[in-house]
Amino acid sequence: MKPTCPRIIGASVVLVLIAGIASGQAPQTQMRKASELIHKQEPVKVNQGLLKQATADNTHIVVSIPKQRAYLMIEEQIVADGPISSGKRGHSSPIGHLHVLDKDPDHHSNLYGDFVDRTDRIVRAGVSARIDVAPSGTHFEGAAMKWFLRLTEDGVGMHIGILPGYPASHGCIRQSSEGAKLFYDHVRVGTVVDVGDY
Repeated sequence: MKPTCPRIIGASVVLVLIAGIASGQAPQTQMRKASELIHKQEPVKVNQGLLKQATADNTHIVVSIPKQRAYLMIEEQIVADGPISSGKRGHSSPIGHLHVLDKDPDHHSNLYGDFVDRTDRIVRAGVSARIDVAPSGTHFEGAAMKWFLRLTEDGVGMHIGILPGYPASHGCIRQSSEGAKLFYDHVRVGTVVDVGDY
C-alpha cells in the first residue's frame, strides 16, 4: 500500500473542517477561551425569615463539592446558599463530618502568599512558604483569608477567596465576601460542618 492514504484521510479531515467554517459552523477542535471556562455562579441566596431565627447555637453548615455551594442550615432548612470554590485536584478539601475549630476575622495564611520587599511591593506572587525561597531583601506575607473558619488542625478552613466556578483552592473552601461574613456571623467554635457529595 502506498503511503498516500494517510495524506488523503488527513486532507479529508481538513476539507471537512474548512467546509464547517464556510457554512458558519465552528469546528469541533476549536479551542475555547479561558473566559468561557470560568462561569458566574449564582450569588448568595438568603431566606430572610429564617435568617432572623438563626443563631450560633442552632445553625450548621453543609458544603456540596459537586454543586460548589455551601449552605447555612437550621435543622433541614436552608438559611443561606452561597457559591464556593473547593480544593483542586491534588489539594482536595477534607470530606466528612467536621467542626469549626477556630474563628479569625482577619486571618492570613502561613503557607501561601507573596514575597514582598521593605516597601510592601510584591516581588513574587502566589508562592508557597514550604517550597519557594524568598529573594534577597524580601519576606513572606501570607494571603489574606478574611472571615476564616478553621476546619482542620493543619489549617484548612472556609474564608473569602476567588470563585472561578470550579474547584481551584489548595484545600480551603473559598466563599464570596458576602457569604463568608454571613456564615462567620452565624456559627461558633464547635459548629458542625458536613463536607461531601451532597
